[in-house]
Amino acid sequence: MKSLIKTFLATSVLALAFAAPSHAQSALDKVVQSKKLRCGVMLDAPPAGFRDTNNEPDGYDVTYCKDMAKALGAEPIIVETPSPDRIPALVSNRIDVLISSTTPTPARALTVAFTQPYTNNIMTVITRKETGITQYSDLKSRKLGGVVGTTPEQLFKEEFAKGWQKSGATYTGYASDAESYLALQQGKVDALLMSAGVFHALSQSGQFPEFIAAGIAPLPDFGSIAVRRDDQQFLNWARMFVFHQVATGRWAEIYKKYYGDGPLPPLTAEGINF
Repeated sequence: MKSLIKTFLATSVLALAFAAPSHAQSALDKVVQSKKLRCGVMLDAPPAGFRDTNNEPDGYDVTYCKDMAKALGAEPIIVETPSPDRIPALVSNRIDVLISSTTPTPARALTVAFTQPYTNNIMTVITRKETGITQYSDLKSRKLGGVVGTTPEQLFKEEFAKGWQKSGATYTGYASDAESYLALQQGKVDALLMSAGVFHALSQSGQFPEFIAAGIAPLPDFGSIAVRRDDQQFLNWARMFVFHQVATGRWAEIYKKYYGDGPLPPLTAEGINF
């Protein structure tokens, strides 16, 4: 009888062990203990992320990583993550947090968890001085360009489906930003859509003096910080961090440093809080 009872208890404990929910350690605790914060950042997307003249990581997102690390009492470690590798790097635990101007979408939220927006890449119409384009609505009969697979391309395709194609507009997709800039410079297209921050950096570089901004496109492009989907502790802390950056004015300071002295973009959609 005693043997049967022991067997029953052992089996019961084993069953409870398998039935009990497993609580993996939060990345927040690991960062605090190790005093190292691994941030995934794109370094080919100035002014959000780039390498300076000394080949050191710099930019809006890099500064946000450093601020987050400071708040956690940790050393910031910048892990370069190209655009297609951003979410895989987070899911596979190669980074602790993704600070890479990542647009929060329902599809992506199936895999990772997003904070409220910490950046808003307002899209601007970019054209050449001689085209006569002054606003977004002028594009409905022009030669347009963009980068394949990007949000601006999706917007143009929606406009074509609504009637721009009938009014004479054409669209050409290019493999990279550099190719689209060259196409605009050479007159192969009349206009592109570009983040206001990217255009500011481009104009400061002096590479394309013939490019001008010609109005805002109806395409806010919010960026959120991301953590692993099941890490509620880190998500709660990261949301507080984003709030604190805005409330203390640090967000405005960083934005003006990297995106210029223009008006600060809203971090919420009109009439909607994240």
